[in-house]
Amino acid sequence: MPPPLLVFDLDGTLIDSRRDLADSTNELLAAHGAPPLPLEAVAGFVGDGARVLVERALTASGLALDLDRALADFLAIYDRRLLVHTRPYPGIVTALERVAARAAMAVLTNKPGRPTRALLDAFHLTRLFRWIVGGDGDAPRKPDPASLLRMMHEAGVSRDATLMIGDSMVDVETARRAGARILVARYGFGLARGLDLTGDEIVVDAPEDLGRVLDEFVARATSSSPSGSPTPAP
Repeated sequence: MPPPLLVFDLDGTLIDSRRDLADSTNELLAAHGAPPLPLEAVAGFVGDGARVLVERALTASGLALDLDRALADFLAIYDRRLLVHTRPYPGIVTALERVAARAAMAVLTNKPGRPTRALLDAFHLTRLFRWIVGGDGDAPRKPDPASLLRMMHEAGVSRDATLMIGDSMVDVETARRAGARILVARYGFGLARGLDLTGDEIVVDAPEDLGRVLDEFVARATSSSPSGSPTPAP
C-alpha cells in the first residue's frame, strides 16, 4: 500500500506571511495616494491568489487602477518584502521533517509559483515535497480540485488516505470536491473570511499541535485496510 498523501496550503498554514503581504499591499496603495489598510483586512483578502488580493485591496481603497499593472507592481514590491517578517509557524518545520519519511507530501497554493518556491527554499523545506504547485501555472486554482486529484492519482492513494491541510474555505472546498479528508488549521488567517464546517473535518487550533495530528492520521491511514481504489486519472 502506498504511503498516505499530505497536501498543504502555504500562507496561513505553514507560514505566517500576514505582515509582509499587508506591508506590500499598503506600499502599493500608498504609491497611489490611498491610506493603509489594517493588517487583518489584508489577511482577509488572501487565499484566492495575488490577482484577487490586489483586486480586493483596490476595491477596498476606492482605487480604479489597471489591474494588470497594479498586480505587476504588487509582485515587484512583494519580491522585496518576501522574507522581512514571514516565518514558518512554531513547530511546523519539525512536524514536516518528522512525517516526511512516512507520507508523500505536496504544497498546493494559490500563491504564484516564484514566491512560493523562494519561501520554501529559504526555510529549507523544498526538499520535503514531491509536488509544489502555485496558482499561476497551467492548472486551475483552488478550489478547483484538478491539481489535488492529479496528485492523488500519481501517488496511487485513495481519497481516505489523502489529507488536505489548509486554513480557509478555499482549502475545505478543494478537499470536498476531490473527496479527500480535510484538516482545518484554525490558527491561520483564513478564518478572517469565515469557515462553513460540517463537523467531520479534522481541526487544529495551534500550529504546535499539527505534528501530532499528522502523525495520528498517517498512522491510521498506514495501518488500516484500503477502503477504496487508487484515485483514477482526473
